[in-house]
Amino acid sequence: MTPGLLKWLYPGMRVKRWIALLIVGILLISGGLWLIVGIEILTGLESLVTRRLLSFVGHLPVYALIVLGAILIILGAFLVATGFRRTVQTLLEELAPDADDVASIMFERRHLRRGPHVVVIGGGTGLSTLLRGIKEHTSNITAIVAMADDGGSSGRLREDFGILPPGDIRDTLVALADTEPLMEALFQYRFSAGHGLEGHNFGNLFITAMHQIAGDFEQAVHQSSKVLAIRGRVVPSTLQSVTLCAVYEDGSEVRGESSIPKQRKRIRYVYLEPPDAPPVDAALRAIDAADVILLGPGSLYTSVIPNLLVNGVAERIRNSAALKIYICNVMTQPGETDGFDAADHIRAIIEHGGYGLIQYCLINNAAVPPQVAKRYHDQGAEVVTADIAKIRELGIIPVVRALISDSDLARHDPQKLAEAIMELVRRRKRTWPSASPRV
Repeated sequence: MTPGLLKWLYPGMRVKRWIALLIVGILLISGGLWLIVGIEILTGLESLVTRRLLSFVGHLPVYALIVLGAILIILGAFLVATGFRRTVQTLLEELAPDADDVASIMFERRHLRRGPHVVVIGGGTGLSTLLRGIKEHTSNITAIVAMADDGGSSGRLREDFGILPPGDIRDTLVALADTEPLMEALFQYRFSAGHGLEGHNFGNLFITAMHQIAGDFEQAVHQSSKVLAIRGRVVPSTLQSVTLCAVYEDGSEVRGESSIPKQRKRIRYVYLEPPDAPPVDAALRAIDAADVILLGPGSLYTSVIPNLLVNGVAERIRNSAALKIYICNVMTQPGETDGFDAADHIRAIIEHGGYGLIQYCLINNAAVPPQVAKRYHDQGAEVVTADIAKIRELGIIPVVRALISDSDLARHDPQKLAEAIMELVRRRKRTWPSASPRV
């Protein structure tokens, strides 16, 4: 017997008694079968035990042996069931002390694994909001995240360490996390003081450190995913260091994602430098295998479109047989989409990635509370309106729903948004499950 197996016999393990009960139950069942039909499962051990038993009770007629065999089988089955149940219960109490109902957790995970394969493309707060809802319907999620951020903590780490920007990756990981709230709070913690630390986010520093250890950004994201026990996976759209550039209607040009909205000019188009940034293979494979591809919500020119500019990504989406849905923003974004309606958002995507990227457009029609709308108006943002006829002229099917949350922010409600998406998905394939039940 190996040392590892011997440890189960140590005092205080609380499993020896149940394993012994299990063994006795198996002996009784095999003995009962030997009495009734003469089958030897344990290579003669049962006949030896049963003969010893018969030596105490003397010779019995055939029918009595059958009755005795049946009693042994029933008693043995009870002991096996009890021993097995208590052994498993003891192990689970030690290995998963926080799991109040392991059966419910297993059922939920199996339910989610049966869901559709969803690819979500974007970045920023909009992507995180969407993922918090979608992960309640499926665990087959691949979030493809833009890698052009050059502001804030991400920009500083990018400059200091030559790392790809971790900020949007961090937000996406946290949104998909299936771990305790304390771990999520830790990853989102931002230092408010400290020389060199002020303004940095712990999650960004963690991913940077993981990159230094693993020597590879993709591997750093993968290992961080394990720490947060996420549902699905997060993939950067490219591992190439890229710069997002914008050309405005007046012909002027600016470099750097964080600088684009500051000009407060109408954007003609954006592009990546270098223009031939290679995609991550995992992103392309996910697109090929997708049942549903979601674009947005999120900053149109700085979160959604940059992914489509990575070499080969837009083409793969166009060639995909998946259901393709664009989720339009609730509000315009100052410096990016001033004066845009829903059709303008769609048109910008088509101009950068071509036709065939979108089949449906999800649009909110719930009224934004006046006090909330005024606060956004004071910051230069307005409610995105929807001209249904203009959207249909672009060959897109508009789907209008009440999608905003009841908070004091004009943004999508994760659950309402996810349910609207799954409604479209179930029209195509009705066997896919609805939200994971709580049992």
